[in-house]
Amino acid sequence: MELFRSRIAPTPSGFLHRGNLYNFLLTALITHHNQGELRLRIDDMDAQRVQPAYLEDIFKTLNWLGISWQQGPETITEHEQHFSQRHRMLLYESVLSSLINGVEVYACTCSRKELVEHGQRVYSGICRNKRIPMHTPHAAWRVHVPSDTEIRWKDEAAGTVTVNLGKQLGDFIIRRKDGLPAYQLVSLADDLLYQTNYIVRGADLMESTAAQKWLAQKLDNKDFSKIKWYHHPLLMQENGEKLSKSAAGNTAISIRQQESDTGQIIAGFVKWMGWNIKAQNIDELFRNSKIIS
Repeated sequence: MELFRSRIAPTPSGFLHRGNLYNFLLTALITHHNQGELRLRIDDMDAQRVQPAYLEDIFKTLNWLGISWQQGPETITEHEQHFSQRHRMLLYESVLSSLINGVEVYACTCSRKELVEHGQRVYSGICRNKRIPMHTPHAAWRVHVPSDTEIRWKDEAAGTVTVNLGKQLGDFIIRRKDGLPAYQLVSLADDLLYQTNYIVRGADLMESTAAQKWLAQKLDNKDFSKIKWYHHPLLMQENGEKLSKSAAGNTAISIRQQESDTGQIIAGFVKWMGWNIKAQNIDELFRNSKIIS
């Protein structure tokens, strides 16, 4: 039987919040129950937004929660020296080259401000027929997604999911204006590299999952189609808005400072999952929780 492999993949662009902690606990719990291998993968491609304090927050939070992982960096130094995404640029460039041979890719010079002014939540292909030279300075590369493109999969949490990728996401970016590979491509490449076969994500990332599955199809990669997905509901604020990394009182730092142990955060997680069990720490959570996958 193939080894169960999952991953925790935070982005160090801000301090973690309570929703991140619940995601980490859920991922660790599912992996533990499946006697699997958990990887810590820090998505730091957007180097301009990465700060040492954000990286430190990731390691401190995981250690405070009592979550252990079998693959990936144990310290900030180890991450920066061996595991940062900048060390895998050749891999991303190779995937990008393969994609260009299999899909319609075009240069786009639209700014976010221009898209907002045009009311474009979903990119409509403004630059698709402009034939802008691919290596135009400050031009992003987009893939053309036909409007009738549907991606469907059986989700471990949400059941059968159908995403109309063309209408819900549109022509998305695979190479950013600064010349670096974009998130959809990088995440796909890393999950293939590390042979991930189970991914736990928030429900807000279903369109990203659909985009990555579509890219894998264009690469004719069948391994990605074998991945199982668990898209959990988001943890919301009292006003009904999505919890953000800047939400007061909900950052991992404030939680660690206010709570001497993990009892309250574990209790909150158990309530979020809808369980009637007692657990004060991760060992009790592992021992008393239901097997959910």
